[in-house]
Amino acid sequence: MGGLFGTIAKEKECARDLFYGTDYHSHLGTRRAGMATYSTTEGFFRSIHSLESSYFRTKFEAELPKFKGSSGIGVISDTDAQPLLMKSHLGRFAIVTVAKVNNLDEICSMLLEKNMPLSEFSSGRINQTELISLLIIQGGDIVSGIENVFRTVKGSCSLLLLTEDGIIAARDSWGRTPLIIGKKDGACAVAGETTSFANLDYEIEHYIGPGEIVRIKADGYEVLRKPNKGMQVCSFLWIYYGFPTSFYEGRNVEDMRYETGRIMGEEDKTEVDYASGIPDSGIGMAIGYAEGHRVPYKRGICKYTPTWPRSFMPVNQEMRNLVAKMKLIPNSAILKDKRVLFCDDSIVRGTQLKDSTKLLHELGAREVHMRIACPPLIHACPFVNFSASKSELELITRRIIKEFEGDNPGNIEAYATTDSPEYNRMVSEIARRLNLDSLKFSKIESIVSAIGLPKCRICTHCFDGSSFHTLKEENK
Repeated sequence: MGGLFGTIAKEKECARDLFYGTDYHSHLGTRRAGMATYSTTEGFFRSIHSLESSYFRTKFEAELPKFKGSSGIGVISDTDAQPLLMKSHLGRFAIVTVAKVNNLDEICSMLLEKNMPLSEFSSGRINQTELISLLIIQGGDIVSGIENVFRTVKGSCSLLLLTEDGIIAARDSWGRTPLIIGKKDGACAVAGETTSFANLDYEIEHYIGPGEIVRIKADGYEVLRKPNKGMQVCSFLWIYYGFPTSFYEGRNVEDMRYETGRIMGEEDKTEVDYASGIPDSGIGMAIGYAEGHRVPYKRGICKYTPTWPRSFMPVNQEMRNLVAKMKLIPNSAILKDKRVLFCDDSIVRGTQLKDSTKLLHELGAREVHMRIACPPLIHACPFVNFSASKSELELITRRIIKEFEGDNPGNIEAYATTDSPEYNRMVSEIARRLNLDSLKFSKIESIVSAIGLPKCRICTHCFDGSSFHTLKEENK
């Protein structure tokens, strides 16, 4: 996915807030990070580093004295090297994006036909942030340029521009990824994660709306383009991506996860001795489940954090699996002879969970039950890169459906419908393959209720295949 942070102050240097604010987005991306600042006397300074071998702070800490000026932007990226520095008829600016451009080749061809140059890496790939910046400078001004991005990009795109006259923030036209403005005495900030505000003393000032464009200065913000009416904010922000202390659309991540678990716990009739969460994103749900099901919450598995990185940091899938295994340590004293129930955010491929379940049984668990915070993942995400899956057949659900139905299943919708015969058959087969005594997924209705927004304003495409193409096009 990726995360964005920007800050601008009246009189002081911004480097400290920029450094920590950007770092508080590190859970959102794994490939690269970058920061850029602007000083009225020294101009722009930019630095970019890889995150594939170490953490953000270790890469940028020594460079902090070089980041001069009172305004800056930063990015944690799952895609290309950024920020980029641009000089055009719109002025000089640095740009960072969180985007998924599905029609990259189409846009490249269009730009080349207009005699616009594109950088090409040795891998043959195009930097999608550069592509977005070229779409912007086709406009007569910044706003019309960003609107050109909204019209042209198929997928999603939120961005920050660091200019000589403040920071311009633009949220994806359907609001799939968030941007929030924070304020404190003498400074403003903009972030994807409000988690970045608390320790830097910012308070939430404004949730930027879908397609809204604002210019942020140290004393406040100015709306350059009003928000669109329609919204499709990604439900996985609450289920998986978000840090527990963050807010999106006014709804706290941990509260949502707790409520999801509580709803499932109240409905579930399975008898268990306690509930436990798979760290980290399954913990809030498990606490809620324990409350709703009236059983204790215990830590049957603990996460070893001092040395092991996130499981999705290594590019190689085999190494990701190894890291995932090594960082989660089961507690045999709590597991032995117990009917244990674990909560987790999702099941994608199922590989890691199968290994974990096998180990739990070997350590003496009498029964192992699993409750999942979201419905089964039936469709790959075309909007925010939820998983690294290159094919829908990497999803355990789609592999099973193919085995049941053949290469061209015509009733995918039935498998996405809770408690249909097809749904129940698929879930039973997943449970069998993962050696679980029982397996249940949250219903879409429960997710919507826990988030607290109308269903039409939440993207649930990966569960039910819905997308803005099937909605009334409110943003036109």
